[in-house]
Amino acid sequence: MKKITLAFDRAWILSKRGESVLPVQALLNFFGEAYDVAVLRSSITDFELVVKNDGISEKEISKKISEVIKDVFSADLKEVAEYTVTDYVPEVKEDAEEDAKADSEKEKADFVLNDSEKVSIVLNKINGLIGAEEFKALCEECVKVAPRLKQNKVLDAFTHRCYLFSMNAGSGYSTYLKYFSELISALGLVPTDKLPVVEEKLLPATVKDRGGNPFESVITLIKQKTPILISIDVSEWMTKISERDFRDFLEELENGIGNHIFVFKIPFVEKTVLSNIMSGLGDFVFIRDVSVAPFDSSELRALAESGLNDRGYIVDEDVWSVFDARLVEEKNDGRFYGFNTVNKIICEMIYRKHLDNAFNDVDDMQIKKNEILGLSTTYDKDVKDGFDVLRELVGVEAVAERVREIVGQIEVALKNKSVDSPCIHMRFVGNPGTGKTTIARVIGAILKEKGILRNGSFFEYSGRDLCGRYVGETSPKTAAICRDAYGSVLFIDEAYALYSDKGYSSVDYGKEAIDTLIAEMENHRSDFVVIMAGYPDEMKHLMKANAGLESRMPYVIEFPNYTKVQLFEIFMKMVNKSFDYAEGFEEVAKEYFNKLPEELISSKEFSNARFVRNLFERTWGKAAMRSQLDRVEKLTLSKEDFLLASSEDEFKINEKKPKNTLGFA
Repeated sequence: MKKITLAFDRAWILSKRGESVLPVQALLNFFGEAYDVAVLRSSITDFELVVKNDGISEKEISKKISEVIKDVFSADLKEVAEYTVTDYVPEVKEDAEEDAKADSEKEKADFVLNDSEKVSIVLNKINGLIGAEEFKALCEECVKVAPRLKQNKVLDAFTHRCYLFSMNAGSGYSTYLKYFSELISALGLVPTDKLPVVEEKLLPATVKDRGGNPFESVITLIKQKTPILISIDVSEWMTKISERDFRDFLEELENGIGNHIFVFKIPFVEKTVLSNIMSGLGDFVFIRDVSVAPFDSSELRALAESGLNDRGYIVDEDVWSVFDARLVEEKNDGRFYGFNTVNKIICEMIYRKHLDNAFNDVDDMQIKKNEILGLSTTYDKDVKDGFDVLRELVGVEAVAERVREIVGQIEVALKNKSVDSPCIHMRFVGNPGTGKTTIARVIGAILKEKGILRNGSFFEYSGRDLCGRYVGETSPKTAAICRDAYGSVLFIDEAYALYSDKGYSSVDYGKEAIDTLIAEMENHRSDFVVIMAGYPDEMKHLMKANAGLESRMPYVIEFPNYTKVQLFEIFMKMVNKSFDYAEGFEEVAKEYFNKLPEELISSKEFSNARFVRNLFERTWGKAAMRSQLDRVEKLTLSKEDFLLASSEDEFKINEKKPKNTLGFA
């Protein structure tokens, strides 16, 4: 039998207190599973145990200890712990019961941390946060000043200070509050032995003449005697800081200052707006601001990698290309929630991983690309040459030729050192469904292949997605969208929604979005491509409304409506890609498209390929229902399926109906 005596460096152990498994526990778990052992003594920093198995050498045990610490904590055992492995001879003790009791008391005492150790543990968690530099600076500031405030017995100088956090949803705000509460408690900066409870409240912009008091829930908290860290989201009051109701509320809040810690919360806004809000709040309270920018793409990937590693998963490097594609999809609908969205994605990755393990009867913790391909609907594992994709598209021959011409011109301009770096931004003009989005994706791929763009990803937004909800929110939101698209394509559909015939109003943030966009397009003129798309007349109007915009978008591509023949070809291409079809199917489809009225397919409201896709999906939907009822395994499209689909109101061509309903599901 061998006895192992091991003691870790206490500072290193404290740095690991935030992890789910401590080093001592990891080793005890391993030895308990691998060998027949008896634990003589253990605490958070050290242990003694006996390996009862015969024939186990000192060298083998030493090697296993090193491997466990290396694998689980990426540490060199010799640098963080001292240990001995000796032969074990059991001792007979008369006072074994008293010794066991003494060891138990020692173990309990070892778990009681002093103040400096508590601070080290919290700081370790704070410094492990991704981004959040201003929050980290605030915490470091508190650590430095705390001893002097306590020494001079002026803690009220701290407890009278309030905070204004400017950060978006999904940026980790609740986590920051929790860590801040833990830190000021460990530092002894609040007059309580207990951790301050964190309460988060939204202050709705309800006016009194409509009933209710928006401040009531916060005022109730203020009256509590036990110190609380009270977070108040004042986003809806950002433009009303000087109003009488809000200033009355701040006067009421003063009754709780000194007992409670108050943190005001607003979205991430530009510095001038933040400064104005600080000024308004500063009339009543001593306040410090903390501004946390949204996570960029590299930080979001780091969050995901950290989350997966914390759960014990190893990730192949090529997995991240699929993750990045899913991230772009999540952002493209204009609703993205930072850490919360990332956590949703990694949970889906883990589920897909274990589903693959279950089907293949394996059990490993290494996530591979082929296991999570379904994570993204836009990721293409069989990437084709961009120009090859152009050649395969139906009805865009003139557009494809224009794309080749533009790409060639950009290449020449970039190689010519005698001219300024060219603007490579573009305007796509045409009716809905004419291939603008598809061509924009292809251009991103081509420009990456040519070395003009670094990434070639595709970010798609509508014009209004660039606008914020509050004053000062639009500019940083637009800048963040542009920042994501550096090295890629930023496609803005219906960009003219940022400007109306009546011009800009005081409550419309379209001008702010356009001004920020123009600055980004100029400052990063050859590092990303902004493509604005929309109806021809509306796009002309938008360009006239802002000369700076037009001059920065030198390339224009016009997308004509498809002909009847092209619409039929697009339909059959969709069919051939996914399904077989029965005799007569192609003939009835061709007849249908040939009968489409010329005034319909040339109208502004006609949705072109979108109309075709809707008809295709309705057709195979009819076939799917028929196959289920007939219990037919293989799905084959019939002419009856097409006739049923095309007879629905949306696709009828022999009856008069509002044009703007045709082609939209």
